[in-house]
Amino acid sequence: MSRVCEFTGKGPMSGNNVSHAHNKTKRVFRPNLCKVTLLSDKLDRSFKFRISAHALRSVDHVGGLDAFLVKANDGQLSPTALKVKREIANAS
Repeated sequence: MSRVCEFTGKGPMSGNNVSHAHNKTKRVFRPNLCKVTLLSDKLDRSFKFRISAHALRSVDHVGGLDAFLVKANDGQLSPTALKVKREIANAS
C-alpha cells in the first residue's frame, strides 16, 4: 500500500535532518494519512479512503464528500475516488 493521499496526491518528500553542529543526514517527510469512512449524501452509501489529515479538513470545509469530489481535479484523485466521483455525477 503506497503512502499517497487518495484525494490530493500528497506523497513522501525527502529532506535533511540538520543538527546543532549543522551536520546533515537524509530523512523522509511522510504525509499524515488516516483511514476514514466518508458518507455520500447523494448515493446514501459510505466509502473507505486513505487520505491525509489536510484533505479530511478540506472535505469538512467544502461541505462533505460529494461537494469535494465535484470540485476536485481528476488528475490528483485515485482510481477508486474517480469511480465514486463518476457515480455521484451519474446520480445527479
